[in-house]
Amino acid sequence: MILRARGHVFEFPRQPLVMGIVNLSADSFSGDGLADATACLAHAQQLLSDGADIIDVGAESARTNREPISVQEEVDRLCGFVEHWIESGIEQPLSINTWRPEVAREVLALGGDILNDIGALPDDSNARICAQTGAALLVMHSIGLPKVPHTHVGYADVLEALELFFEEKLALVEAAGLPREAVILDPGIDFAKQTADNLRIYAHLERLNRFGRPVLLPVSRKTVIGNVLGITDPAQRDAGTVACVVQGMLRGAHIFRVHNVRATSAAVRTIGAVLGAAGGTENLPPHETYLLER
Repeated sequence: MILRARGHVFEFPRQPLVMGIVNLSADSFSGDGLADATACLAHAQQLLSDGADIIDVGAESARTNREPISVQEEVDRLCGFVEHWIESGIEQPLSINTWRPEVAREVLALGGDILNDIGALPDDSNARICAQTGAALLVMHSIGLPKVPHTHVGYADVLEALELFFEEKLALVEAAGLPREAVILDPGIDFAKQTADNLRIYAHLERLNRFGRPVLLPVSRKTVIGNVLGITDPAQRDAGTVACVVQGMLRGAHIFRVHNVRATSAAVRTIGAVLGAAGGTENLPPHETYLLER
């Protein structure tokens, strides 16, 4: 399986990729947001040193108890960061976290390799922008618009809902001219889902590998972890995050989006070594074979 993101190509099976989170926003839910593009770049460089394979930068908090910022403000914040990124000469892939096509069009014209769209792809606008720029597109499952609470949503079978959603969105993406090799799938942990839904996704994530696309698991400091452990402060949920990373590796996840890159990178390498010592593949799900080289 190949993932193409502009000039970057990843071939799977391989050790899972770690995506480090950079919040160019003062109201990040995890309390790690930075309002200055220069400070954010320094943070991104530290995450790369800690073992990140990809940096994901966003300028608007996904918190539903915060008003959306304007399109122009989001464009200005992200373009400022991308300019610093380009000037620094960093070679690793950069993911742009936005769901608004007006923002994606402006920012990807300047730079960026992946569009991390948390908007559930209601139409083909972002797919067409990625097709035009060569960027990869991350399609996240959710229901309704971002920045709006969806705590009332329930599913007869959340995994069946995910499968139907991705079938529909992959057809939409390909019809828009974006090749399947440029698509990443995200089950949208905590987005329009209850604690039981999230835990069921963690337990049966391998079902999404039927689509032959890399699966990103956004495990970091999620509400579901806080609910399980009784921890209200997101910054104190890193141990639970690492537990979800381990489960995700065993169930076939390809990319982990996290705040604590150092801990996640160490966990990924350690579990990879354990799986290798256990004989490589016989104890793994049949859909995936892990290689231990980066």
